[in-house]
Amino acid sequence: MIELPVIPSQRKKRPDWLRVKLPAGPDFLRVRQLVDTYKLHTICESGSCPNMGECWGAGTATFMILGNVCTRSCSFCAVATGRPPEYDTEEPQRVAEAIRLMGVKHAVITSVNRDELKDRGAEIWYQTVRQVKEQSPSTTIETLIPDVKNNWDALFRMIEGGQEVVSHNIETVERLYRGVRPQAKYERSLEQIRRTKEARQRTKSGIMLGLGETKDEMFKAMDDMVAHGLDILTLGQYLQPTKMHHEVIEWITPEMFDMYREEGLRRGLKYVESGPLVRSSYHAERHVNVPI
Repeated sequence: MIELPVIPSQRKKRPDWLRVKLPAGPDFLRVRQLVDTYKLHTICESGSCPNMGECWGAGTATFMILGNVCTRSCSFCAVATGRPPEYDTEEPQRVAEAIRLMGVKHAVITSVNRDELKDRGAEIWYQTVRQVKEQSPSTTIETLIPDVKNNWDALFRMIEGGQEVVSHNIETVERLYRGVRPQAKYERSLEQIRRTKEARQRTKSGIMLGLGETKDEMFKAMDDMVAHGLDILTLGQYLQPTKMHHEVIEWITPEMFDMYREEGLRRGLKYVESGPLVRSSYHAERHVNVPI
């Protein structure tokens, strides 16, 4: 089977439907100040999210715990790779205080992979969710958790804090894993979704399009995720962070995203958020009402 090479490339010109406004406005600046004051990391910045201006302007952000250095080297991701420093045990308190001061109704929390930790960072995950719930009881929470490498005790600790949605991104179709997610396994991520569902959690995942996948491969991925208990799926266009990252193979049209939305629903998913600029946490507040 031929794998797509991951090589430095000339970034393709974005089509008009992928143009976004630059971050601006008083609400955006207020969130910027809170993030800096509490020394927090956000995937909005580390992941170069195209929706940062819209989300921060609305007073919301996706917080990234356990530092901003990842032990994985996925070819699509803008987050720094390396040996992470010691994690901060006071981070759960700081994240909870910032969320309370921002007054957000729905918070999304994610993290880098911490494969070097025996518990994969599970206790920090649990304490962060509990602290947010204690300080902001009316705030709903989605946690976008990493691959725990079959450490199911760590998984269960991560998801028992009381969050309303548990997300784990498949990211791409099975054939492309070696080039896109070299330290991950497609079947292992499916198994993580299955075990999360068996723990009676609302399950969510995301896939980036434009990495070279075919329609049939996408349909198979949808079927695999439904078979493993997935409730919610987000689909968005992959955007190459730098010339050293995986190249964009194809720009997916808005009409194709609409087709994938309808196909996903037809195949048994309960909710599909699909569009060129959709990211895992985009419109996440809408997903808490999806039936378990």
